[in-house]
Amino acid sequence: MNQSVERITGNHLKDTYHRLINYLRISITDQCNLRCIYCTPKGPVEKLPHNEILRYEEILKIVRIGAGLGITKVRVTGGEPLVRKDCDDFLAKLAEIPGISDISLTTNGILLEKHLDHLRGIGIKRLNISLDTLDAGKYKRITGQDAFDRVWSAISKALQKGFSPIKINVVAMNGINDDELKALATLTLKYPLHVRFIEQMSYFDPDAGQSKALAEDDIKLIIAPLGELESCERNKKYGPASRYRLKGAEGEIGFISPVSHHFCKWCNRLRLTSDGCLRSCLLSDIVTDIKTPLRNGATDAELAAAIVEAVAKKPLEKSCSGTHTGSRMFSIGG
Repeated sequence: MNQSVERITGNHLKDTYHRLINYLRISITDQCNLRCIYCTPKGPVEKLPHNEILRYEEILKIVRIGAGLGITKVRVTGGEPLVRKDCDDFLAKLAEIPGISDISLTTNGILLEKHLDHLRGIGIKRLNISLDTLDAGKYKRITGQDAFDRVWSAISKALQKGFSPIKINVVAMNGINDDELKALATLTLKYPLHVRFIEQMSYFDPDAGQSKALAEDDIKLIIAPLGELESCERNKKYGPASRYRLKGAEGEIGFISPVSHHFCKWCNRLRLTSDGCLRSCLLSDIVTDIKTPLRNGATDAELAAAIVEAVAKKPLEKSCSGTHTGSRMFSIGG
């Protein structure tokens, strides 16, 4: 589909269905220091060759061009972004790009604590931290690493240093952490944390089906003894989560429910994968290669056209039922 770059310059980068696209998620690496059971396939994981990964200066150039088209919000993900060398320097340069007003980081938290002062210093205040359990032994079974204490320490230090919001991402797994969902929700009564329950998607186990998955309504029943959930206004600018608050709570409870409650109509995001592709839908295999023209000397206008092309390919909706075999979920940042 052809669309002129001029037509969408400024802050009016819209897809075919008139959704404003102002949010770019950037995977800077496919490497991770965990092997979470819901994210990483069984057996050896083939990593991308070094020369296939976008260089920092290439990512920054794409972001600058995206900002000119209306991208204002950026989230840096992985794999685990903090395992990539010189990540701090990259984030500092990212924070200097005109037009980018909101930068956040998604991390498993293992390496986070030593980066907190730098992140605050460059103005990054928003953190998403993965934590599926409050039990150290269970954490090791889920992730493959005995690192719960390090993650909880990083969360505690981030609270002390004034990071906000701090979102705790919890993948709800039937028979694994369903007995802890109430305790995880209780964190919002004690701390100004945003605990977000995410429905599990069966990417690597085609026999699992969705019958074993916990839907949003199931999770709500589990945490119901904590009291009534008061609805918070949905802000289309900030993504697909439905948000609630327990009476008197310092924090929020959110639900991201791609299986039971499709949120495509609120989707405002585009993804840049670590190997240089633009993906307009997490659950679609349709991608736009931006690395090849970038490395072949494409002009800024040509690269802008590639971004517009990717947005034009954004589907109205995409089902995540069943197993999505095309995506390297562990390397495109969720």
